[in-house]
Amino acid sequence: MSKITINQPVADEQAQQNNNYLLPLTAMTTLFFLWGFITVLNDVLIPRLKGVFNLTYTEAMLVQFCFFGAYFIVSLPAGMLVKKLGYKNGILVGLAVASIGCMLFYPAVVVHEYWLFLGALFVLAAGITVLQVSANPYVAALGPAKTASSRLNLAQALNSLGTTVGPYIGGLLFFGAAGSLTVGAATAESVKIPYLMLAAALLSIAVVFAFLKLPTIAEHTEEHDCKAKGHNLTEAPHLIMGVVGIFCYVGAEVSIGSFLVNYFGEAHIAGLEEHQAAKLIAYYWGGAMVGRFIGSALLQKIAPSKALFFNACAVILLLLVTIFTSGNIALYSVLAIGLFNSIMFPTIFSVAITGLGSLTSKGSGWLCLAIVGGALVPLLQGVIADTLNIQQSFIVPAICYVFIAWYGLNVVRLSAVWQQRVNG
Repeated sequence: MSKITINQPVADEQAQQNNNYLLPLTAMTTLFFLWGFITVLNDVLIPRLKGVFNLTYTEAMLVQFCFFGAYFIVSLPAGMLVKKLGYKNGILVGLAVASIGCMLFYPAVVVHEYWLFLGALFVLAAGITVLQVSANPYVAALGPAKTASSRLNLAQALNSLGTTVGPYIGGLLFFGAAGSLTVGAATAESVKIPYLMLAAALLSIAVVFAFLKLPTIAEHTEEHDCKAKGHNLTEAPHLIMGVVGIFCYVGAEVSIGSFLVNYFGEAHIAGLEEHQAAKLIAYYWGGAMVGRFIGSALLQKIAPSKALFFNACAVILLLLVTIFTSGNIALYSVLAIGLFNSIMFPTIFSVAITGLGSLTSKGSGWLCLAIVGGALVPLLQGVIADTLNIQQSFIVPAICYVFIAWYGLNVVRLSAVWQQRVNG
């Protein structure tokens, strides 16, 4: 009886705390959905701008270069900004900057200069970078540390929902129901209204967040974190390797997605026309969404490191099938990768910032910096595809997943090294 009396207040306090976190978590999921939706619009924006400005493929790829380049340039300053202002104010800044980026599409359409579109995309991506640096560690902190990966996977599942529906809605808005690709100055008009609508949505959400009472994570402030003082992030091997892991994961995920249409067009794989192959990409990204919902539930009972190792090994196996087989087996194996990709980004992110205390926002900036892998790894796979062939080029993402599997095996040990240093 005495045991129940002692533990009951703790259980009641935990239940009350979970209830207090429900509204903030619900609000945060809207951000994850929205930036997923905005990010994937680039896949639809590229062919639109290519047709409008008669661009080469290299010139059109500057869209992704500017977008991912913002992560590389803005992430570290964003981490310092969030550390100074706090998570809530960081979110507000991110929403404001992203909305400005969306509004800049209006003068870009009016002036009809490609560099203005690239500038607008950079500003938009800068705002989303600040959101990522603020929102990912905040969601991970809104509850018990044991289930941080589960919460982040749930939020990222909503992000994947945005990436799944974004291309379809963007296609209707940019090209119309008929999918027209008419070239001329007037065609840029189709870009203006969608981005103004997104600007309005971002500003509306910013107003809601401004009045929303969000809990402060005391453990992430220097006043409540004496242990992290006197230490720096270079002493945290689980974070350093996590940065490499994020680089490898984002690079591999984007690289695989970028080559799917051409891969499905190979005669010995499926021999599909581009418009037919493009429809199958939804299964790749949709699989990631389904996997994150499943992973959110399973990670409440399974250690994140074990789940990460298992999924990385599954993807390596699927890539080997993709490289060495043909026909439907090769086609379905590469599409199935999306399902196992699902938990990797949020899981790597959450385990990499474990125990960082007041250095969490800065560590988040380092991790977001590594998203630049999405700009560099596809280029390397492209070189291999040109040198050998597209099927053998999938060895590049396979090598990336080998590192992720290693990280899953060793992250617990690496995290323990950091804990010994801050406690020591």
